[in-house]
Amino acid sequence: MSTEQSQVALAVSTVIFALRPHSSGTPELVLPLVRRIREPYQGQWALPGGPLNLDEDLSQAASRTLLETTALEPRYLEQLYAFGQLDRSPDDRVVSIVYWALVAGDEADRAIQSENVQWFTADDLPELAFDHNLIVEYALWRLRTKLEYSRIAHGFLGETFTLAQLREVYEVVLRKPVDPGNFRRMVEASGTVVPTGERLAGTPHRPPQLYRYNTSIDLSDNGPLSQLEASRTLAFTRGEHS
Repeated sequence: MSTEQSQVALAVSTVIFALRPHSSGTPELVLPLVRRIREPYQGQWALPGGPLNLDEDLSQAASRTLLETTALEPRYLEQLYAFGQLDRSPDDRVVSIVYWALVAGDEADRAIQSENVQWFTADDLPELAFDHNLIVEYALWRLRTKLEYSRIAHGFLGETFTLAQLREVYEVVLRKPVDPGNFRRMVEASGTVVPTGERLAGTPHRPPQLYRYNTSIDLSDNGPLSQLEASRTLAFTRGEHS
C-alpha cells in the first residue's frame, strides 16, 4: 500500500430526520447536530458520526456512532451516499459513508440534548463543518423523492396512528397540502397499513380509526441486499462478528 493510500481515513456519518412540534404547535422536520470539540472546524455544528472500526460493518458503525453521540436507535436506517471529495477535510483525506435515518417523535424526545447536541430545522441550518450542508441537502432530496413512492413515512410514527397523522407526515416533509380523500384511497390501496380495530381516545368528536404498520412489508426495499443485511444483523446480535 502506498503512503497516499495509507492516509485515507474512513468515517461513517448519519442524517437523522424526525418530526417535532414547532413553537407554533405545528410539526416541523428537524435533525440533530453535534458541536465539534476539536479541530478542524472546532465549535461548528456537524452531523453525528465517527471513524469506522475494523471489526464492524458500515451499518453497525452508523448505529453505534448514533447511540454514542445522540442516544438514538432509529427504526429506519439506510445508506445514503459516499462522500469523498479531495477538499472535504482541510487536514486529512477522509471518505465518509453517510447513512440517513428516521425516528418517531417519542423516540426523538429521548435523544441527548446538551450544549453540544441540539435539534435544528432541516431546511434552515447554520454553516456546518466539512461538506455537511451538502450532505443534508442531498438527504432531504432523497427523503422527499422516496416518500412519494415508498413506505418510509411510517418511520416517523409510533406503533399506532391515524390516517390524518400519516397524512401530516407527507404534508410536512413535502411542504405542500395533500387531499385527504385521495390520500385515504392511496394508503388503503397500498396495503402498507392495517386497521387495529381501535379508535383514538380523547377526541371531542367521533374518534378516528387507529392503524398500524403492516409488518409483513419492509420500510425499505434493498433487493438482494436486504437478505444480506438481515443475516449480518442477526450474526451481530448473536456475537458472531469478528
